[in-house]
Amino acid sequence: QVQLVESGGGLVQAGASLRLSCVFSIQTFRAYTLGWFRQPPGKEREFVANIRRSGGVSYADSVKGRFTISRDNAKNTVYLEMNSLEPEDTAVYYCALVYKLGILVSPNDYVYWGQGTQVTVSS
Repeated sequence: QVQLVESGGGLVQAGASLRLSCVFSIQTFRAYTLGWFRQPPGKEREFVANIRRSGGVSYADSVKGRFTISRDNAKNTVYLEMNSLEPEDTAVYYCALVYKLGILVSPNDYVYWGQGTQVTVSS
């Protein structure tokens, strides 16, 4: 059974940093891709970053150079380090999983989702 639990969201000022965590309970012996998505108010859910079982990563252009995705296998946790936050980064951030490999940037590519964590960046 898959479980994804996000934490680390909050209210910060522009320019600040936050680190989101996603504790996962998955079948790590299978090929998988773990992704971070976000849904700004009134908008559709959008891709932020993902990490494959192999360790390969991908980023949305809007966050490249500011956000970093990483994984701690010993803690079964995926992190999203967010630096130089902008008001446009305000959204609910979700962790998601699919048991296959690929760039996989569409929410429709993912099967399992966490409950989300709110990030609000004030100007």
